[in-house]
Amino acid sequence: MIGVGNEFRRDDGVGWAVVARLRERAGERPLPPDTVLATCDGDPGRLIGLWDGAALAVVVDAAHAHPGTPGRVHRLALDSGRLAPPSATSSHGLGLGEAVELARALDRLPHHLVVYAVEGADSSFGTGLSPGVAAAVPEVAAAVEDELARHHDPTAGERS
Repeated sequence: MIGVGNEFRRDDGVGWAVVARLRERAGERPLPPDTVLATCDGDPGRLIGLWDGAALAVVVDAAHAHPGTPGRVHRLALDSGRLAPPSATSSHGLGLGEAVELARALDRLPHHLVVYAVEGADSSFGTGLSPGVAAAVPEVAAAVEDELARHHDPTAGERS
């Protein structure tokens, strides 16, 4: 699982916040044994390096939408080597789409790629998420846990 963003640009740190939440909860609800929790600034080369060879890569990133709803979550899945076009864009100059295209050209895509894009409200300098984005962190962390569990054990149902 890769949290993308910059924790010093307010809502752009949502991916890092989800990774932190998953690390906190891992003691109570362990993640599948092969799960790696990582953070990344969004550089396509670093993203490719993190997901290279993975059967499943789950990425959480901030997104901008116009008009936006801070905290609204979009789930995008790799379909035939391409991400479905999002209704929101990445908060980075070179987005996840470029990393996917480059990875495909280099034959370094993960077998399955799932992206959770969280609409942000504030990407100014500073720490701390806006209220809507902060409220989405537990929801996204739970969704990522479910994604990992389903991939690890396809017969596993939703958590109770």
